[in-house]
Amino acid sequence: MSNEQPNYDLDWAYLHGSAPQSSAIFKHEPADFQVTEILGFTPDEDSKGQHHWLYIEKQGANTEFVARKIASYVDVPPKEVSYSGLKDRHAVTWQWFSVQLPATREVNWDSLQDNEFKVLRHLRVGRKLRRGSHQANQFKILLRDVSEPEALEQRLQAVAEQGVPNYYGEQRFGREGQNLNKAEAMFVGRRIKDRTLRGLLLSSARSYAFNQVLSQRIAQNYFSQLLAGDVLVLKGSNSFFVFEDDSEREETEGRIAARDVGLSAPLWGRGEMLSKAEAAEFENQALQPCSHFLDGLERAGLKQERRPINLLPEAFTWQWLGNHLELSMRLPTGTFATSILRELVCVREPNQGNR
Repeated sequence: MSNEQPNYDLDWAYLHGSAPQSSAIFKHEPADFQVTEILGFTPDEDSKGQHHWLYIEKQGANTEFVARKIASYVDVPPKEVSYSGLKDRHAVTWQWFSVQLPATREVNWDSLQDNEFKVLRHLRVGRKLRRGSHQANQFKILLRDVSEPEALEQRLQAVAEQGVPNYYGEQRFGREGQNLNKAEAMFVGRRIKDRTLRGLLLSSARSYAFNQVLSQRIAQNYFSQLLAGDVLVLKGSNSFFVFEDDSEREETEGRIAARDVGLSAPLWGRGEMLSKAEAAEFENQALQPCSHFLDGLERAGLKQERRPINLLPEAFTWQWLGNHLELSMRLPTGTFATSILRELVCVREPNQGNR
């Protein structure tokens, strides 16, 4: 099934009208997309710590490639190398890695050389760097040869004020959505021995279901509307509560406007659906086209979770450099800069010219 044409529509609804009028070239060069990982805490150095933390600049290499190179350098299995998050290959990025070694072992990390990455800093810490432990990512993006700059300026203002749909980026679904076809095949019996690939396919299916609900909220004008039984997520946390008392509507809507809490959509899994009443009815209807994914996710043992539907970039600034546009922003862990760009411009290849 994975060799067939994709069966899934990834044309999600736009928040700020239809598709952008403006177009631009993105990632003409790796330096056009720069990502700096922000831990949000300072690692506690310990000269006898068994975990060696490495701050690495990479270009033209994905995160897993760097992890394998680190493992090979110190002759340990790749699973001994950890990192907080995956970073784009076609970019210049800065991120932390860690590897556990015996307390008595010394390593000359300055001799770890590669054409695609370099070690900028190394220290010993008493604990492992765990996945998802960083707080945010800082982005610097150059969009080249922008068409319709006036239209883009209006979109920039709208995104700065209202944010964008917190979609999972299309890279989550593979080239032309093929990860979804593979996930469908896995759910009907195809064995996937590679644990990493299996996790990727589960994530693709779950992300698709989330995007379906979010897209429908926009299409039906519910993106900013509080429904009875909606699940609200507290800013910067995994804590949530269900809106069930309509006498508290005005107060709750005020908290949403102040961005103290945010509306959410489901990350599907086992257990009782977290939304209630009108919101649950809406979400069940929106999820009907991917019910086969929901069954598979439950059988895989994932649990019901929630994800905010609005993504508001922090420290969002931009400047025009002739007909190029330079963006700067900070986004929370687990969100996608491509979701911001999607609302701003239609990306084109360098040889396409302006449309």
